[in-house]
Amino acid sequence: MKKYLVGIMLILMTLSLVACGDSKEEKNTAEMEPKVTQMQSICNLSVMECYYHNVAKYFEEDAEGFLFWEKDKKFWIEYSGVVTIGVNASLVSMEVDGTTVTITIPEAEVLQCEVDENSLSPDSFVVDSKSADITAEDQTYAFEQAQSDLWNTAASDTALLSQAQERTKELLEGYVNNIGDAFGIEYTVNWVYVDTEGNYISGEKPAPDEEDMENKK
Repeated sequence: MKKYLVGIMLILMTLSLVACGDSKEEKNTAEMEPKVTQMQSICNLSVMECYYHNVAKYFEEDAEGFLFWEKDKKFWIEYSGVVTIGVNASLVSMEVDGTTVTITIPEAEVLQCEVDENSLSPDSFVVDSKSADITAEDQTYAFEQAQSDLWNTAASDTALLSQAQERTKELLEGYVNNIGDAFGIEYTVNWVYVDTEGNYISGEKPAPDEEDMENKK
């Protein structure tokens, strides 16, 4: 009877050790793989800040006067601004299949745009000598228009947007390669491109996992 009990205990201990070994191996494997949360953090840190110097024009026809005597409002604002360009980190995703890492990355876009208020001074506002009186509301509107123009200027700079996306790709690929080097794994990185709304543009999507498909049925 004692031999029987000892035999059972040995079997249970062996199974326990195997289970612990499998759990440890799974944990180590998970630690060796790149993490999408880390990639998203990299995207947030890899933004580009671009400085612009521009002139915003304000014009309002027949703003003052009556009948045949009317004056236009006309002035300019010289300003500097900072535009932040990068990718939307929430749209970045990743799939790992063995040593193949497929990263989905969106197009770069303007993330933030601000006119540098420190660049504005009384000398920044140039009023035409024949202009009607300029009000504080006119200046506020022109300031808002300047910020909108700044955003549109950066958003239409395709070369700059492409550079921002390439910069992010390089950092993400470097992160994957560093993980591989740390654990002696040579990863292959594939890219899937989506637009700023997350709609597919190009790239080879990974084939769906058959086991996952079966579980969804």
